[in-house]
Amino acid sequence: AIRTEPGRFVPIGHGAIFTQAEDDFNRRLEIIYDGMEEMLRKCRPDALSIEKLYFQNNQKTAIGVAEARGVILLAAQKAGVPIYEYTPLQVKMAVTGYGQAHKPQVMEMTRRLLKLAEVPKPDDTADALAIAICHAHAAGSQMRRNLLQGRI
Repeated sequence: AIRTEPGRFVPIGHGAIFTQAEDDFNRRLEIIYDGMEEMLRKCRPDALSIEKLYFQNNQKTAIGVAEARGVILLAAQKAGVPIYEYTPLQVKMAVTGYGQAHKPQVMEMTRRLLKLAEVPKPDDTADALAIAICHAHAAGSQMRRNLLQGRI
């Protein structure tokens, strides 16, 4: 999670919801939902930004990712948190200024923009922060207005 202040991004916190690979997949979805519900209750975010789903090579993995994404969206919807979706290209452009940037470049720039000592782990955590930065850059977002406050 991040917030914006005039001219800068401020990290509020970050982390990941972990499940055990050997657990039943339905139980794993429940853990993700419960974790999101708790995070939304504690953090009370103004918005949830998420990467748009695109097809991967492994359809079995894509289906599982889509189902996990669905419970995340459900938790946000039930909490009344507006949802914004961004493509990988939009995230790369917002964070690095280059749509063909590679993952390590995006992760390092995310670290720099948030003034973190190191790139957050796991990679999904760094990805989520990059998507939050993308939302902060989005025209019309309250975060963008906060970021630009005093510059215009």
